[in-house]
Order: sequence, then C-alpha cells, then structure tokens
Amino acid sequence: MKKFFFIVLAGAFIGLPGVSCNNDKPVTTVEAVALPAFDLAKAKSEIEAANKIFMEALTKGDSVSLANLYTEDAKFMGPNAPAIVGRANIQSMMSGFIKGGVTKLELIATEVWGDENFISEEGVMTLSTTDGKPVDKGKYIVLWKKEAGQWKLHRDMYNSDLPLPAGK
Repeated sequence: MKKFFFIVLAGAFIGLPGVSCNNDKPVTTVEAVALPAFDLAKAKSEIEAANKIFMEALTKGDSVSLANLYTEDAKFMGPNAPAIVGRANIQSMMSGFIKGGVTKLELIATEVWGDENFISEEGVMTLSTTDGKPVDKGKYIVLWKKEAGQWKLHRDMYNSDLPLPAGK
C-alpha cells in the first residue's frame, strides 16, 4: 500500500509541472488602470483660487484661515528673518502682520509648473496697510503640496524689490 501511495504521489508531482506548462489557455494578466492625466491648467486655477482665499483671509484679519492654507510642516521664509516653521507658528506670525496693520495683499502668479504632487508658483506681490498705503512690493515663490485633495502652501518664500533704507 505504501508503494502504491508513493507512486501516485510521485506521479502527481512529476505530472503537475507538465500540466501547468501545457495549458493552452492564455495567461490572464491584471490590466493597468489608466489614471486621469494631470491637468496643469486645472491645478493653476485651483492655486489661483487658493490665493484669492489667502488675500481675503488677510483682509478679514483671519490668521487661523491663513494658517490653515499651509501644510502642517510648512515653512514661511520671509526676508531678513529665520524661517517660520509649522502651521501654528505661521498663524502667530500672520497675526503679528495683521496687528501691525498689514491687511491687503495682491498676488499675481506669473508662472506655474509641476505635477500631481507638487506645484511651483512664481509671482509678484504688493503688500499694503488697511488704508491702502503700500508697505512692500516684490516677488515670491511658493511650493504647493497636495494634502487631502487640496493644494496647500508647503514652502512660501518672498523678498522685496524695494531698496533697503539708508544706513541698513
């Protein structure tokens, strides 16, 4: 009986590869699902909409809404100062701007490029007080990152086009 069982078992192991190799049916493969192509024009309009929300929040004096436009680990890199790191610190810094009377901002994106993960935005900006007095004029670069389906400011850097005051 043992000999019979061994012969059947050996035949199964020897014959199994032959069966699988002689299968006339085509091998079924998993087909790749086509993802929608990245639409840079749509991303640019989303960035412009976020910039509009940013400008409106500053005008309203809403530092919480401003900070929520940034990623949790964002960096704000303004001129002549160390980087402000993290949403909570950015909120505090924005609150200081607002308390100082800086509540108007005009952002004009001049170039936007990137992919579905990161967008780079280059632009020009004008910063003014509540009464419309210009405080600064310059250029900026923002690296936007997609988080939870929304573009958020991940790295925000700007500098002034105005000359330094004499003696500085």
